[in-house]
Amino acid sequence: MNEYIEQLTDRLLKQNQHLTYNQARAWVEHLWEDFESTYAKAGYEYKGKEMTAKIVVQWIDNHGVTLHEFLSNNPKYAHLFTDLKH
Repeated sequence: MNEYIEQLTDRLLKQNQHLTYNQARAWVEHLWEDFESTYAKAGYEYKGKEMTAKIVVQWIDNHGVTLHEFLSNNPKYAHLFTDLKH
């Protein structure tokens, strides 16, 4: 899984220069975990890391360029990323 996380983090960093490496990685990990837990709660059969990576790629491609704006517009989530500035 770590290889997927690294590749997705690099993809996000190429799309959004406003994020640090640690912030981008935190976003990728959050998106990964969010998809897997939501998918499981919905009762779907686990389709593997490839499926999760495919969905996270879609989210990055669709929203990656503006993820940094999410925190400034949603201060209740800012605490998740404030200690990751370096």
